[in-house]
Amino acid sequence: MNKAIVTCSLTGVLTDPQQHPVPVTAAEMAASARDAYNAGASIMHVHFRDQRPGKGHLPTWDPEAVDEIAQAIRAACPGVILNFSTGTVGPDIAGPLACLARSKPEMAAMNAGSLNYLKTTSKGEWAWKPMLFDNPVEKIEAYLAAMHEHSIVPECECFDVGILRSIGMFRQVGLLRDPLHVSLVMGVASGMPADPDLLQVLMKYLPQGARWQGIVIGREEVWRVHRTVAELGGDLRTGVEDTFYLPDGTRTTGNGPLIDAIVALARECGREIASPAEARAAIVH
Repeated sequence: MNKAIVTCSLTGVLTDPQQHPVPVTAAEMAASARDAYNAGASIMHVHFRDQRPGKGHLPTWDPEAVDEIAQAIRAACPGVILNFSTGTVGPDIAGPLACLARSKPEMAAMNAGSLNYLKTTSKGEWAWKPMLFDNPVEKIEAYLAAMHEHSIVPECECFDVGILRSIGMFRQVGLLRDPLHVSLVMGVASGMPADPDLLQVLMKYLPQGARWQGIVIGREEVWRVHRTVAELGGDLRTGVEDTFYLPDGTRTTGNGPLIDAIVALARECGREIASPAEARAAIVH
């Protein structure tokens, strides 16, 4: 299918809703998802925030709170595909597993390897305390077992070339099943850069037959990479988790304008946009 499947990354992990246009409550998430859905997004990649007043910058893995958000999005966006975040630091993944079992999204992120999560300031200091986003094979195995049990499609997120190359090995030993869905995560300071030239190289290392998308994090420079993704036949993702900036450098007011912009870009590249039903037929098996 040459049509591009569009994903909206609805909200981030720790972004402060007092400073940025990120939805938090079930009603806000549903309204923002509806804006993105109307603009052409068929998949909603969802992180979940603490619903208590003043706590919206913090994540939650409360299955009941998560399911309230999931059902609100489904009601607002008929036929939408939900893609749950599963990212955690450390070995305790009971919360994400409980949320997958409770709400049974069609897809879930499968972070396919570990990364030193680093960033520096212009003063030559760490922007935050260096941390390891740890995704050892045992953790990946546990996530994949749950996803297979609940018929959830893994979305394999790759932060560097070595992680991308590992996907084929996971398939070879039977942890992953065809068809594969791969995300190339670009723009994290200690991961792959948001460089359109790098995409040409990465195409050589995609597992044969995999469907893929770009996840591009940054400011207005991300749009050059999105254009190359569209030209190379990849699927497209944007949203306030990934950027607050439109192609002209102005700040977005929310997810709807970002999806409008990526849909327009895809059509400029000769790509039409998959409907939710077409996306579901291509992804959910």
